[in-house]
Amino acid sequence: MLAETICSAVSAAGLGIAAITAYRKRFLTATRIAAYSLVPVGLVMTGVVEWVAGIVFKPSVWIGFGLLAAAWLLFMTTRAVERRSGSTRKERKAARAAGRDTAVAPGAASPSLTSGAGAAAPQAQDRPKKKPQQAAAPGDDFSDIEAILKKHGI
Repeated sequence: MLAETICSAVSAAGLGIAAITAYRKRFLTATRIAAYSLVPVGLVMTGVVEWVAGIVFKPSVWIGFGLLAAAWLLFMTTRAVERRSGSTRKERKAARAAGRDTAVAPGAASPSLTSGAGAAAPQAQDRPKKKPQQAAAPGDDFSDIEAILKKHGI
């Protein structure tokens, strides 16, 4: 009953402010204030205020909110652990897709069903990786670019 009285008083005050604003010839603002001031009375008449008051004063509702917060906390914790492990969902999905798409036996030197561009990839994986050089010679900086340009006839 107290909530309904407060909402009615807020609406009456809002309509009074809207009337003063309209008297000052600011009709668009007055209409907007009147619309906002009718919302509390509308909430009382539809029963939303009573429903909210019922939620606030029930312990079982607060226990439910606590359980939702605990679930959210667990979810966020698992996401943080997943990020720290370095393995994301996209990486695992790509690894599964790569495992299905390849037609190469684990010890094979070349693909059994593909030809052309795919043949060089497994061989490159079998070779040990080179350590990056500390300081490259000045002439080696553009050797890769020169090779690409010569390949294309430029």
